[in-house]
Amino acid sequence: MSIVMSGGGTGGHLAIVRAVKEELKDSGVELVYIGSSRGQDKQWFEDDTDFDSRYFLDSKGVVNQKGFGKVASLWTMAKSVLKARKLLKEHKAKVVLSVGGFSAAPTAFAALSLGIPLVIHEQNASMGSLNKLLKPYAKEFISSYDDSSTQAPYPIKDVYFKSARVRGEVKTIIFLGGSQGAKAINELALSLAPTLKQKGISIIHQAGERNIQDVQKAYDDIGVEAEVFGFSTKLPEYIAKADFAIARAGASTLWELSANGLPTLYIPYPYAASDHQYYNAKFLVDKNLAWLMRESDIDIAKIEEIISSSMSDISEKLKDIIDDNGAKEISNLLLSLHK
Repeated sequence: MSIVMSGGGTGGHLAIVRAVKEELKDSGVELVYIGSSRGQDKQWFEDDTDFDSRYFLDSKGVVNQKGFGKVASLWTMAKSVLKARKLLKEHKAKVVLSVGGFSAAPTAFAALSLGIPLVIHEQNASMGSLNKLLKPYAKEFISSYDDSSTQAPYPIKDVYFKSARVRGEVKTIIFLGGSQGAKAINELALSLAPTLKQKGISIIHQAGERNIQDVQKAYDDIGVEAEVFGFSTKLPEYIAKADFAIARAGASTLWELSANGLPTLYIPYPYAASDHQYYNAKFLVDKNLAWLMRESDIDIAKIEEIISSSMSDISEKLKDIIDDNGAKEISNLLLSLHK
């Protein structure tokens, strides 16, 4: 009898699976992952032996498809649901955790068709299409933004809590555009760089794997020192070192920065589904715990004013917005349903 986890496509979804899996790997329960052959699922879990079994179905999104593309996607989905049903039966699944995304659809539908309890985790303030559709049928719905959620803490790595500290004066700033980079944040960082140098503020910059050389050269050309990187396993160390961040507002990033007590100006990705990055950041802004600017409304003077202010009040309050037991609470819930 097993606990099955499903969903992904992007790192925001997959980080939830990883955090919960880490809590469950020594529980003695069979763990199974069912994801998609598309997206980042294989990159994250194909070789992860914490899962007893791993499967990647030929699933793809339906919502944004049109005409024949939608028909083909629905046909692919139907075949994947049948495969997922077979896998759930084979592994005697007792509960399924869905973290959303197109990767989760076949297994979530299969679980409901077999009467297997479905637990949904929604990462964002603006609910994804699949989770919105399946929420009424789920055994449990988990969200850090929704007051109706039975559990609230967002599951992230302990390292962000352990290295948390209260910031005051900004001596180091980190720009986070994700491992793929963000053009608007890269350009903003370079625009601010001369002023930051003048103020004696150090720069850490996640420019994206494809942009490292160009961004580093741009810093060299203006005579500013910066630590530039793309993907890095040292990201928690970089975040702990910083006193202020300018970042995208993906759910995992937002809660990791909050757990670390790092005050942040969020510049959401403007093309995110349902504009969810904007609403993620707005959740904190409405509590006076962050700043928010659209890409189209970036104001250099305002940002310089923010950086010159004390961060201690917001940094102190961020510690109370998230607990460090998110993954444990979810794993305990899954274990209770597994009995």
